[in-house]
Order: sequence, then structure tokens, then C-alpha cells
Amino acid sequence: MTHSIKDNPITDKKAMHQKTIADIIAGLNAGEFTSVEITQHYLNRIKQLDGTYNSFITVNEESALAQAEAADKRRAEGDAPALCGVPIAHKDIFCTNGVRTSCGSKMLDNFVPPYDATVVENFANAGAVVLGKTNMDEFAMGSSNETSFYGPVKNPWDTNTVPGGSSGGSAAAVAAHLTPGATATDTGGSIRQPAALCGITGLKPTYGRVSRWGMIAFASSLDQGGPMARTAEDCALLLNVMASFDPKDSTSIDREVPDYTANLNQPLDGLKVGIPKEYFEEGLNPGTEQAVHDALAELEKQGATLVSISLPHTKLAVPAYYVIAPAEASANLSRFDGVRYGHRCEDPKDLRDMYMRTRAEGFGDEVKRRILVGAYCLSAGYYDAYYRKAQQVRRLIKQDFVDAFEQVDVIMGPTSPSPAFEFGAKGDDPVAMYLEDIYTIATNLAGLPGMSVPCGLVDDKPVGLQIIGNYFDESRMLNVAHQFQQVTDWHQQAPTGIDVEGAE
Repeated sequence: MTHSIKDNPITDKKAMHQKTIADIIAGLNAGEFTSVEITQHYLNRIKQLDGTYNSFITVNEESALAQAEAADKRRAEGDAPALCGVPIAHKDIFCTNGVRTSCGSKMLDNFVPPYDATVVENFANAGAVVLGKTNMDEFAMGSSNETSFYGPVKNPWDTNTVPGGSSGGSAAAVAAHLTPGATATDTGGSIRQPAALCGITGLKPTYGRVSRWGMIAFASSLDQGGPMARTAEDCALLLNVMASFDPKDSTSIDREVPDYTANLNQPLDGLKVGIPKEYFEEGLNPGTEQAVHDALAELEKQGATLVSISLPHTKLAVPAYYVIAPAEASANLSRFDGVRYGHRCEDPKDLRDMYMRTRAEGFGDEVKRRILVGAYCLSAGYYDAYYRKAQQVRRLIKQDFVDAFEQVDVIMGPTSPSPAFEFGAKGDDPVAMYLEDIYTIATNLAGLPGMSVPCGLVDDKPVGLQIIGNYFDESRMLNVAHQFQQVTDWHQQAPTGIDVEGAE
């Protein structure tokens, strides 16, 4: 069951947690409330509700209130940067100075970084208040948030179902109105898929647009940080802060960051929308397919033209990804050896014993599976047969998109094949789990930006419309998403049970 904020009796004066980030900024500027008041409101909600959802690993109550006080002081002095006093949450993959950063793993359960990731630093400079660190699949490996050392995150729409992964904690926290926005990361769909399953908006920028420095690596050529919020406008406000050139990150692109809010209100007349035939074949839930077609019809009414296109190598994206990503993961995770930081086994007999038992105890099953697959693919005699071949397929996938963008401005289709599934439904079949990312993985392989916006409900569970843009064309994607949200209210739907007495 759902309700729309538009139909809520307190619409004329939204409760604090019903406000978007844009609303919060306006309210703080107008003096309707202080940062301390809204921060305390969210902290109270987390305390009362998150025992059900398990969306946070760490809550920074004391430091959040101190940051809010500082923000109020800055505002009173006339020094209010972009997000001054706005509460947010960080996915627990971003290093935070003095605050545990676990990456959802026992391996890093005791790790407290001595520095901030660049993304975290950017938000601090913008005056944001950090409520805490959100739960996630271990080392970002998963599509359901069932692999976290801290237990699974539950989808606020139906707590018997998964929120998607790996950024399921951020998605669930935004959906349950425990934070107005959150950071997340996307290696093969880990922003867009949970955004779809939790009925919120999530954006994966172009590879290199957001710094990866201080973001714990899974697959370095695929990982990209991005924002999650309820609306496209809010994602634009967050991306304005997240995006930056960072000389500390060798993959960061030295390119001017535009104001992503500047073109939100441009009309869609003349927009050419590519519809890949491969995204509407066997395996797509009929209800999801209908919701996506209905959304595309709304865009046609606004002046967009639908163009049938083909991305012929789509079916090769999943197998190519599950060679490349595990190969890179096996290299990245070799640093977790019990020597320098993180978990270490008790009383090792020698160095080899310490390595083996530390990793056996510290890593979960899915992480071990991917390390083994990756090490195998990179081993002598198999490198050319698997890893090199996967990289050649990756180039073909990228060329498919390059060819498509000669015909169209954006590409659209479903974000995920179906709505949220029940816990354990795919746990015994890793391939079935991997296929949950079939529509999202190709954009990571190509380095393109993509986003998901809510576009309907199937069996009272949200489904998402995916918008894929050309390189560094996040502004156009956000414009399309914002215009869609001006004529629909799917982004205003909310789960039942989140407006409870004492958490208002």
C-alpha cells in the first residue's frame, strides 16, 4: 500500500522529513527552522525506525548536531554555502576521518580512517550535515544488500523484500525518509537498481566525473560515486557538490563542472529518445514493461520522439562484467591481508597462516567467490581466454552506445527486470542474482552516465525508468527526469509505516 504526499493532509505544511533537499534549503534560507531542528528530527526518526530497516551501520548523533550548530552559525553570519545545514548520509564505502568505515565487511569492522574521501570533503565544504554511514553489500558486491556483515537492509515498501544493492542502505534510508539524500556508488548498477526497487531517484555520473579518492575500490575501471534522493532536482543539487576534478585521483577528468540545476526546466520538444529492442525481450516483468511504456508515452506528450534502436552486444554485458569486475576486485582486495589495518586472525603461526585465516575470517562468501573467479581469470594460461576477451567485448559494447548516440539524445528502458524480490529468493543461484543488473551493467562498461527515476508500481512495489546519457551529459538526463517528475507523482509516493507517532 502507498500514499502520495500530494494526498497527505499535511501537504500545505510538510513535515520536515517530507521536504525535499530543495525544500530544506528554502526553509533554512527563510528561517522556518534551523539546521539543528531538522537534524534532530532525522536523528529521532533513525532512532525510532531504523531498527526495522537496518539502513545505517553508524549514526553520528553527536557530530551531526555539532555540524548543524556550526551550519546555523555560518548562516547567521551570512556565510551559507550550497548545502549549508542540509542533513545527508554517506554510503559506508567513503572514508570518513575519525568515523568507522567498514565497507559492509568484517574485514574493516574496526577501521577508522585518518582522512576524508574527496566526496566527503566536498560535502563538508558545502556545509552539509552527516547523519551517519549507510549499510551496503560487502565491498559493494551484491544486488540485494544481503551480503553485508551487519545484516540485510529491508526495503521500506515491503520488509520481506530486498532494497537492491549494493547501495541498498542509502536507497532504503531515502525511501523511509530517514535522510533527504545520500551518497552511493555504482559499479554495475548499484545506484540505479536500488533506486528503482526503493522508489527513489539515483544517478551514476560519467566515469571520472566524481572523484574515487578515498572511496574503497571494488573494480577500479567501473566504480563511480553518485547521489540518491527523492527527486531529480535534489540529485542535481547533490551532484553539484560531488562532481569535481581531483588531482589525487588519476582517473578524475579535468573538466569544468556545470550547474546541474541550470537546465532542469528546459522543455523536451525535439528530444530524441532511443528505445533499445534488447531491453524489452524475455525476462522483463510484464508489469514493469507496461510502467516503462506508460512513462515513455508521458514523455511523448511533452514533445519527445521515440526512436527504436539496437544495442546488439547487450547480452554479452553480464558475462563480460563478471570477468572484468572480479579480476579487478581480486587485485584490489589483495591489500586486505591483516598486516596494516582491518581484521587480523588470532595467534597466526606464520605469515602465510595469517594471510589465509585473516581472509577466510574477514571476507564473506560472495567476496570470496569473486576473488576466486577474478584470480582464475587473471592466471597464466587463462588471461587471454577470459580477461582479454572480456575487454574486447567491452569495446564492442561501448561502440554500440557511440553508434546509438549518433541517432538519439538519450536512451531509455527499464532499470531492473522486476520489482523487489523476497530475501533468499536468488541466494542459491548467483547467476540469477547477477541478471538483476542486466540493464545497468553496460553503461558502466562503457563509462556512460545513467539514472533511474520512479515510474510506477507493480504489486504495490516501485519500478524504475532508466535514462542513459552521452558522456558528460548529466544535465540533459536530469532535465528529462525533472520534466517527467513535473507531470507524474511516482517520486512522491512513499511506503506506509514511515509516518509513525513520535517520528513525525
